[in-house]
Amino acid sequence: MAIRPQQVRPVPAPLVAALESLQRELGIPADFPAPVHDAAAAAAASPRLPSLDRTDLELVTIDPQGSRDLDQAVFIERAGEGFTVWYAIADVAAFVTPGDPVDLEAHRRGQTLYAPPRRTPLHPPELSEEAASLLPDQLRPAVLWCLGLDSHGELRSTSVTRAVVRSRAQLTYREVQEQLDAGTAPGALQLLRTVGQLREQIERERGGVSLRIPEQEVVVEQDQWRVVHRSALPVEGWNAQVSLLTGIAAAHLMLDAGVGLLRVLPPATDAALLKLRVTAEALRIPWPEEVSYPEFVRGLDPGTGTHAAMLYACTLLFRGAGYAAFDGRPPEQSEHSALATPYAHVTAPLRRLVDRYGSEVCLALSAGQPVPEWVSQALPGLPEEMESSARRASAYERGIVNMVETLALSARVGEEFTATVVDAREDGSRGTIIIRDPAVEASLKVPGLQLGAEVRVRLVSADAAAGRSVFEPVAGAAAG
Repeated sequence: MAIRPQQVRPVPAPLVAALESLQRELGIPADFPAPVHDAAAAAAASPRLPSLDRTDLELVTIDPQGSRDLDQAVFIERAGEGFTVWYAIADVAAFVTPGDPVDLEAHRRGQTLYAPPRRTPLHPPELSEEAASLLPDQLRPAVLWCLGLDSHGELRSTSVTRAVVRSRAQLTYREVQEQLDAGTAPGALQLLRTVGQLREQIERERGGVSLRIPEQEVVVEQDQWRVVHRSALPVEGWNAQVSLLTGIAAAHLMLDAGVGLLRVLPPATDAALLKLRVTAEALRIPWPEEVSYPEFVRGLDPGTGTHAAMLYACTLLFRGAGYAAFDGRPPEQSEHSALATPYAHVTAPLRRLVDRYGSEVCLALSAGQPVPEWVSQALPGLPEEMESSARRASAYERGIVNMVETLALSARVGEEFTATVVDAREDGSRGTIIIRDPAVEASLKVPGLQLGAEVRVRLVSADAAAGRSVFEPVAGAAAG
């Protein structure tokens, strides 16, 4: 699921108390303490600027509409037959000092949380949405990656340093996609597509997997709250490949030096893969023995009911992602198995605590210097800090989506809908259904559910405050 960055909008009356209760339950802070705001304002007024000036680079940011916390800016140019990827990352450490009020509060939060009424940012808005954000036409301190690629998109060289940069424009995914489709995009954006497609091919060749599942997304339009299913634009995938490329380069720097913090995911077990093959057979989706899991997934169409159910089942295969800190011997599990490569988080420091530390490790290693002591001391505790933060973020997003779903359904109690069964217990007694319009995921308790089947259901109740809707099968149409 996803929640778009939003401007502040009125919260519908049925959700006010429910949202406040959810925030209290999960310990979501309403604001930053005054000392944190004061420290952020002081830091914003006097950042530690690097001496290297790279304002000549024609960097741009590409983000969802309404974003203010701009972590990344990109510029790609030809280098002989290959490419040079310049990737500027907001330099949080230019403003935040270890142990200061902003740093301590960031450790308490772990990551930015998004909700339609307001963001709950990792850092105060004086930094995350202003002084440290890579806003257009502003001089900004950045962690600047220079990644050399050959003509096939393979990484051949990596360097990272601090520099002052200036973004030329703040672009949205949709407008970049429209420019590319119309053939009016400038050369650097056309190269983003070229490099993105090359990196997607490399990902396929190494056995990486990207699940193309339309996300549930809460949107607010003209003060109306609703949940939609949204498929990613191609440019989102190409832009993500640049971020992945940087994370892969960072991981190799760390592994070569024997110190760092990796994003890891254990490989799927044989039993889990076997279960997926059984699921495909139940859904009547051909999966020849010689076809690998990544090849099979790439052939699924998320717009087809049974394929959507299969993709939903595939999400269960790669659960258990986490972080592994090391100083000396690399961790036994050093790969992110869904990406089929080592990988590290370094590209979103405004929104994710761990990225600031990963960037500092890479800056030191690239310069041939020791990792700063404040970074080394923090590394062992970061995996648990981030795991705790991720649990809270997931519960918060799921709670909000449930509330908005039931709010949208509250005027439709008694209506019938067509749904697809995307998950079912082995005994068929209960399962998860997806309704396309409105975009709803719900539990259905009824005997005889079959994975991938289309069923007719009736909405019995919808309690927005509790975030709970109840459906029942329409007589004679419980399973397809």
